Amino acid sequence: MTISWFQAALLGLFACLSSMPGLGGTTIGNYTLGRPLVGGLVCGLILGDIKTGIVCGVAMQLVYIALVTPGGTVSADVRAVSYIGIPLAMVAIHSQGLSATSSDAANLAKSMGTLVGTIGTVLFYGTATMNLVWQHIGWQAVEKREFKRLYVVDWGLPWISHIVFSFIPTLIMCKLGADAVTALKNALPMDGIPMKTLFTVGSLLPCVGIAILLKQIVEKAVHFIPFFVGFTLAASLGLNLVSCAVISLIFAVLFYELETIKNMRATASAEASDFDDDDEEDI
Repeated sequence: MTISWFQAALLGLFACLSSMPGLGGTTIGNYTLGRPLVGGLVCGLILGDIKTGIVCGVAMQLVYIALVTPGGTVSADVRAVSYIGIPLAMVAIHSQGLSATSSDAANLAKSMGTLVGTIGTVLFYGTATMNLVWQHIGWQAVEKREFKRLYVVDWGLPWISHIVFSFIPTLIMCKLGADAVTALKNALPMDGIPMKTLFTVGSLLPCVGIAILLKQIVEKAVHFIPFFVGFTLAASLGLNLVSCAVISLIFAVLFYELETIKNMRATASAEASDFDDDDEEDI
């Protein structure tokens, strides 16, 4: 698989739209087009291999499933993961002759996505820094009451930031990086230690994403029970996503009913306490 200049330019355009601060908006851009799950489909359509693109997107999304960007802090740039990491991972999978549905393909995709995501933080901070220049121009326009200039500040000037730190890096890295990834086929054979190391690291990376997600949603030790039950069922019985979703729904209903009963008892106890207080006052 090779990436043409036109395909690299399309990938760069989508990288611009999903860049933060959002050129395509926060909802449509960063939290939709910028997610690896969606980016995998887009990359698959552009490069002509939807199956491999989706597989790479799903594998990388698992690593960054709990990634948030509070304020101006970002640990990894999913925009770079989606539109630089996924295309390069697709080229690597094809050059190594791996099956798109194999575990080795998913592990290789996760390793490459993590590497590119770390590099992408430089692009994120570069975009944000250049946008501060446009913000300063906007404040000057407000002070001079030249409000019509704000249209240029809001809609025109940010394109420069995203072209410099999104479009051009994506264009160059996808086009030239694809040739480098293909050349690695001879330098790093499949049975060599470097490739085995990449596969091993890639297989462990989803644990990081799941651990971060659990840290955000688990408040008590008892909350781990549904997770371990679901994991055990999926691992031992080989359940698909639909079956896991049905079991999760059952647990959700049970927890809802238990919380409802608990709240009803608390309300009844409070009412009984108020009734006793009223009787004592009457006496």
